[in-house]
Amino acid sequence: MIDSIKYTLDNGLKLIVHPDHSTPMAAVNLLYNVGAKDEDPNRTGFAHLFEHLMFGGSVNIPSFDEPLQHAGGDNNAFTNNDFTNYYITLPAQNIETAFWLESDRMLQLDFSEKSLNTQRNVVIEEFNQNYLNRPYGDIWLLLRPLAYTTHPYRWCTIGITPDHIKQATLDQVKTFFYSHYAPNNAILSVAGPVEPDAIAELAQRWFGSIERRNVATRNLPTEPPQTEPRLLEVERDVPFDVLAQAFHMPNRTNAEFYTADLITDALAGGKSGRLYQRLVREQQLFSSINSFITGDIDNGLLVVQGQLAPNVAFEQAEQAVANELHQLAEQPLTNNELQKLYNRHEANIKFEEISVLDKAMTLGYHELIGQASDANLEVERYNSVSAERVMQQARILFAPNNCSTLRYRATKR
Repeated sequence: MIDSIKYTLDNGLKLIVHPDHSTPMAAVNLLYNVGAKDEDPNRTGFAHLFEHLMFGGSVNIPSFDEPLQHAGGDNNAFTNNDFTNYYITLPAQNIETAFWLESDRMLQLDFSEKSLNTQRNVVIEEFNQNYLNRPYGDIWLLLRPLAYTTHPYRWCTIGITPDHIKQATLDQVKTFFYSHYAPNNAILSVAGPVEPDAIAELAQRWFGSIERRNVATRNLPTEPPQTEPRLLEVERDVPFDVLAQAFHMPNRTNAEFYTADLITDALAGGKSGRLYQRLVREQQLFSSINSFITGDIDNGLLVVQGQLAPNVAFEQAEQAVANELHQLAEQPLTNNELQKLYNRHEANIKFEEISVLDKAMTLGYHELIGQASDANLEVERYNSVSAERVMQQARILFAPNNCSTLRYRATKR
């Protein structure tokens, strides 16, 4: 149970506070409601670029890390298709340092050609190193636009091409900042040995004077239902063939999101998962195989991905996967299987409640998709998934017309 108190500043900033006096450390998490899905298709990668730019100095503070280190703190950030998240952990008595730092870069970054060039080069190098020059690195650059034709989930957080970042101008970057990074587009969540009203006063002191901004209106196109199976075959200089299949699934606030998540655990929950037991251990068609969901806020993907064993044809591997998915749709999970799945999720959720940082992140995320207190309903929502619901959802998810298949073929030597 994560108790929390919510405040809203006059400028629209939402504040969630969770008092936890079991630790001397505090976590300050700032979530901006902007992700890769908010980008112009002709200028992608901007949300990820800002993950780097936000550490390059702000209007009154040339170095973000140095004062934080003096306060005994640590920080990092991540970006995905839906939102951008910045977080700081530090001794609770130094928590005002975090408010000072975060408020200044919300106010205004130290925009300059030098800073942009520095971070632009970092992002381009990351794109090349992790996606273009790394074995299997471009799988998601291929799979997303295969599965999505319309919704901006069709590109990765890193962007469509490094050219979009290479060509980014300072004016474009400033426009993106002032259209998305604003108090009325952010959620500040704080966890640790703190008093809620004192934190509210700090938030007002440091963030209250930042004016609301004209946040860009989000009007995303709806991905149309997939009406036929899709197939893409590519050949790359890699050692082994890889099969990846993507199935459209419900969005994060849909009750069947939890069903789809449980399905992937039944398929690939460690070495006891069905795919490993049947296709790796027994039939030896794959050397490794996994199943997971993308967890997107809008309609996301359930993915099955595996490395084929030597001399196994794609058609044989695909049929074997299809057989396992079909079995989930036709035969109910046993009570024992269901209970194991419930237990795994409850253990994972409870484990995340140990860390003040995880709790701050969880509260901010659930406030984004609904309300912070919904974080306490997660165990109940997983445990309410029945064997019948698993079968019903498997029939929908694994319909042939809902499948996008990538055959990632190794170059024969």
